[in-house]
Amino acid sequence: MKKVLILTLLAISLAGCGKSAVMSEYYQHHTMYRNWDHAKFSIWGYKNPTAENLKDTADQQWWGIKVPYVPGN
Repeated sequence: MKKVLILTLLAISLAGCGKSAVMSEYYQHHTMYRNWDHAKFSIWGYKNPTAENLKDTADQQWWGIKVPYVPGN
């Protein structure tokens, strides 16, 4: 019974990870990040996006799940 529970939880976990990868378009690109600006934003700047980040994502064609910009935050 314990093995069935562990295998079920593992299957659910892997299915969730797979859905996230599809949404982020991860497998459609040969690298994880478009460039170093994209990597820096994804690692440190995603919690407080700025108007400059919004411009960078359009100009540099970053990919993945869009992060909404909320003025004033």
